[in-house]
Amino acid sequence: MSEPYPHLAKKVASYLDKTDAQRIDYIRSPRWLSYPGADDAIRRLENLLTEPLKHRMPNLLIIGDTNNGKTMLVKRFCNQHKPQENPGGDASIIPVLYMQAPPVPDENRFYNTILELLFAPYKSADRPDKKQFQVIKLLKAVGLKMLIIDEIHHILAGVMTKQRAFLNVIKYLGNELQIPIVGVGTQDAFRAIQTDLQLSNRFDRVILPRWSNDDEFLNLLCTFEMAIPLKNPSNFADEPAVVDLIYSMSEGYLGEVSRIMVAASIYAIESSSEKIDKKMLGKIGWVNPSNRRKEPRS
Repeated sequence: MSEPYPHLAKKVASYLDKTDAQRIDYIRSPRWLSYPGADDAIRRLENLLTEPLKHRMPNLLIIGDTNNGKTMLVKRFCNQHKPQENPGGDASIIPVLYMQAPPVPDENRFYNTILELLFAPYKSADRPDKKQFQVIKLLKAVGLKMLIIDEIHHILAGVMTKQRAFLNVIKYLGNELQIPIVGVGTQDAFRAIQTDLQLSNRFDRVILPRWSNDDEFLNLLCTFEMAIPLKNPSNFADEPAVVDLIYSMSEGYLGEVSRIMVAASIYAIESSSEKIDKKMLGKIGWVNPSNRRKEPRS
């Protein structure tokens, strides 16, 4: 017997038995969608995590435009390497630590963030060298194997002396702990790391480009279709005009595509059409990213 909803993944199809409100809650919840660029980045992270210890560990920069899936990607990786209980030790095992760079390159804020993530007591007024000693001791105790620093392009928000001092902190931490550092950010992240030639030589790059309107983009929409519990198929593969419209609305940003699909799917449920088409997309009041940045006319 054939599946009643072949356009949906089996788990997703089970949500069609739930109420509209439950389906909408599911649609709004975060979800991971696999695609080649993300799969390659996660493979690179996995390889880095198992890199043999050495004084100068290799590092990685994950670069992409804002709202193009970088943070979700690294959080997906972190969820695959969660902290582990350690009944025989004094602290849990934390193989991967994710943090956001401080809004300006500040050594004190950097250490404070790490200490807060580890639920470690500290005094804000303590000297940076004391906090550094505490951070290194704690990160060794939890068995850290990788530090991921999101929004690393914030380094450029400080004067050159502050930038260099902050990069020296990152370099020292990687050397002392013998762990890879992963920086995540916009193209400015590359510029930030380049201000320290010695450090930049240790960073490989993974670039998550903006999507093009091609077969990979169509495959992405088909993956979304399988992951959203609508009763009727949208048949993106047979609707090039709909694909073109979604691309135009999103301008190729993954986060924008996701938000469009969520908004259109909710409207499709509430209107009982149960599919995404050009008519539906025209009713969600979408403003594309370029127009959002324009100054409104009075």
